[in-house]
Amino acid sequence: MVPKGWPQPVYDFKSNPLTREGIELGRQLFYDTRLSKDGTISCGTCHQQFGAFNTYDHSLSHGYNNSLTTRNAPGLFNLAWQKEFMWDGGINHLDLQPLAPITAENEMAESIQNVLSKLQAEKEYRRLFKAAFGDETITTQKLTKAISQFVLTFVSSNSKYDRVMRGVDTFILPEKLGYEIFKKKCASCHTEPMFTDFSYRNIGMPVDPFLKDLGRMKITNDPVDSLKFKVPSLRNVMRSFPYGHDGRFFSVMSVMEHYRKNMVPDLRTDSMLRNRLPLSNFEIGQLTAFLHTLTDSSFLKNPNLAAPGKGVSTTAPVDIHN
Repeated sequence: MVPKGWPQPVYDFKSNPLTREGIELGRQLFYDTRLSKDGTISCGTCHQQFGAFNTYDHSLSHGYNNSLTTRNAPGLFNLAWQKEFMWDGGINHLDLQPLAPITAENEMAESIQNVLSKLQAEKEYRRLFKAAFGDETITTQKLTKAISQFVLTFVSSNSKYDRVMRGVDTFILPEKLGYEIFKKKCASCHTEPMFTDFSYRNIGMPVDPFLKDLGRMKITNDPVDSLKFKVPSLRNVMRSFPYGHDGRFFSVMSVMEHYRKNMVPDLRTDSMLRNRLPLSNFEIGQLTAFLHTLTDSSFLKNPNLAAPGKGVSTTAPVDIHN
């Protein structure tokens, strides 16, 4: 069911209808470390539920053989409304997304053929694939479609903000003031109700001299896309630190400081930000109060999204910096 006031999803559910069996299979796969070369890394290793399925508390996601990736794994939710994935939009279909981390040398570092062989050798997986897709033959398409079915259930739509929009809750004064400031100074990019417009923007973040990540330009080879990264959703933002494509910001306050005085704008910086974003200390305080209303605790603690047999953390981490 599409939440009230939301647009229709862009994912083609006709090509991969959600079933209880498919979702359960996807859940098993999402948390199975056997998808990695050394059997230590699963999708859920970097995409942690208590952090809105992002990499929590450290800047760069960890991969095979103690390697580091070049980015902070983004949060996973409301994926049915997205057409492109990864910070640079390098994947244009959700069903293709799992192939990238599984095969990347600094992530799970495994070949798809090895993954399929390992799964095919397991009686339980043959049973699960038959229940989900009608026969025991395990293919790449079935693998990725099952994972898609599971992550498509990652819908975050029950924050205080959502309840206010539905008329069943009310903002306190700082939240209300913060919402008004947000609509004036943030909503052009972080558009309601997704709190992102899914665009790619250069926000004046200097390139890291070690990572040398040029963002969207890596995909398009167009210099105009240099240092452009996807606008992240602000839903659950107070639980998904650190921030930025490379996790360089460890608090919401540091993000605000970047926008108001630490940007390094140039001709490729988004036109709305070339003069930085004027924010007073008072406005930052009210904005922060509003951002707290975007936390969806029912999503962060949904047992149906947790690792099978392990349950969810009873206390989601809180950023002591915020």
